[in-house]
Amino acid sequence: MEASQLEEMFGITAERIEEIDEMASRGVVPGRPSGPVVMGRPKKYGETMKTVAFKETPSRIAEIDDRARRLGMQRSEYLRSLVDRDLASAGA
Repeated sequence: MEASQLEEMFGITAERIEEIDEMASRGVVPGRPSGPVVMGRPKKYGETMKTVAFKETPSRIAEIDDRARRLGMQRSEYLRSLVDRDLASAGA
């Protein structure tokens, strides 16, 4: 894709990107703040997360990790999806 096509698609020129990059390198951010600065990771589900832990054998953890990987998920995503599915089927 040509630069001119990208500029048209995204509505910004390469020159403007360079200007913004140069300002950001100096610590200058154009515009006005739109809200408070929040430190840390953004909330994934709109509320604070708490750890839920249980013990499992290394071989079972390997099985869990393998299944999660085959589904393209992280271990926590996989386990969370199982809990979500169970709670939904229980009408929670």
